[in-house]
Amino acid sequence: MESIIQSVNGFVWGPIMLLLLVGTGLFLTIGLKGMSIVKIPYAFRQLFRKRGANTDTGDVSPFAALMTALSSTIGTGNIAGVAAAIAIGGPGAVFWMWLTAVVGTATKFAEGVLAVRYREIDSNGNRVGGPMYYIKNGLGTKWMPLALAFAFFGMFASWGTGNSIQANSVADVLNAEYSLSPWITASVLALGAGAVILGGIKRIGSVASKIVPFMAGSYIVLGLLVVFMNFDAIPGAFGMIFESAFGLQEAGTGISIGLMWLAMRMGVARGIFSNEAGQGSAPIAHAAAQNNDPVNQGTIAMLGTVIDTLFVCTITALVILTSGVIAPDCLAGPENLTQLMTGVQPAGCDTGAPLTSSAFAAQYGDIGRHIIPIALSVFAFTTILGWSYYGERCAAFMFTEKAILPYRLIYIFVVFASAAAIALEDQVGNIVNLFWLMADTLTGLMAAPNLIALIFLSPIVFKLTRDYFDREKEASDGLVDQDDLPRGP
Repeated sequence: MESIIQSVNGFVWGPIMLLLLVGTGLFLTIGLKGMSIVKIPYAFRQLFRKRGANTDTGDVSPFAALMTALSSTIGTGNIAGVAAAIAIGGPGAVFWMWLTAVVGTATKFAEGVLAVRYREIDSNGNRVGGPMYYIKNGLGTKWMPLALAFAFFGMFASWGTGNSIQANSVADVLNAEYSLSPWITASVLALGAGAVILGGIKRIGSVASKIVPFMAGSYIVLGLLVVFMNFDAIPGAFGMIFESAFGLQEAGTGISIGLMWLAMRMGVARGIFSNEAGQGSAPIAHAAAQNNDPVNQGTIAMLGTVIDTLFVCTITALVILTSGVIAPDCLAGPENLTQLMTGVQPAGCDTGAPLTSSAFAAQYGDIGRHIIPIALSVFAFTTILGWSYYGERCAAFMFTEKAILPYRLIYIFVVFASAAAIALEDQVGNIVNLFWLMADTLTGLMAAPNLIALIFLSPIVFKLTRDYFDREKEASDGLVDQDDLPRGP
């Protein structure tokens, strides 16, 4: 069974899917004429503008919707994922991660636009949406099998990627670093998650609005201090990134296509894993925003990729590259290319979270070794919260709102069981590994229905965007007045 799932996983996260994800982002970027890039400052202004009393309907503020989306993306990928990309693909992986994020802003923008444009009101009076809704309402009922496929994959992925993997990782790191009993971790995580999740999207949005800015801001500040302490190493770090990105590590050997492809593959894969652009999870959160204008919410949605990858992931990369914790023999080069292509680091070389932890410890001493375990725990907890809402909406789409409470109770139980499984690692280790593999595969399968919908509905995204900014041009102050402009559906 594991061999079969491994084969499916290799295809799902193989070159075809990665090229489709990046290609869709590039197609949307061109179709939007670069709007998702040049309008990033405008998007930040919209995020923080005072909206006042208007006719916007929704369940959480646009800011809370973005924080809910970020709560599920800022996680282990920003810490362990970036380190693994550098360790396997070399510093050049960071460049391709940036490129993936740049085109990913267009993908996230389109997802946000369609989420609000095609959202519905459920039987509880809540605004709900996401890929399953814009497939059904945008492409038509004949596409319902595709919408149901997304909901099916999304629900099971929420129990895996967004829940069990996160809870298991927290219990593992706290047990390894502080000898904390997995049973205690499981109990605390389940109680904490239950207290938030049972309150629905309003409580999740409220908690995310407080925790996410604090945790992301703290991590960025601590990372920037490390970079500034190694100020002289910054030019060299950027030099390594750009040289390695195009296979130029070895002076005088010319371009190495193998090294360039390795850097590209790792950077693109880790970038997409981190910011989830094209996966279809974030639009479920943005559909609940108190914002009736699809394009306005789309500009806010695209900030998720900017903050997650261009800010947080970049900080992790610069901390690692400026701290000097990577030995020259551990960097990708012609001599170890064959080995690295299999995803295996040379013996004695750190990768993942231990590499990031070593980089912080190199500057902060023993205190630095506590930064990563604590950051991973907080990031994983917020990921559990964000994904609970995604899975809940997928379950409700398939089985109506009556499925919400049973889903929440099962979700909380999975949190407890996954964390407690660390105490029974010898007995259930193989089962946990198999479940992780299944979860990763289901997460990738979510992207296919969403990407199909984004491509087919792109003309609507382009038209709504064009009309929105044409109206903005006519405004006397050059900015859209959310209270005066005609509202979107």
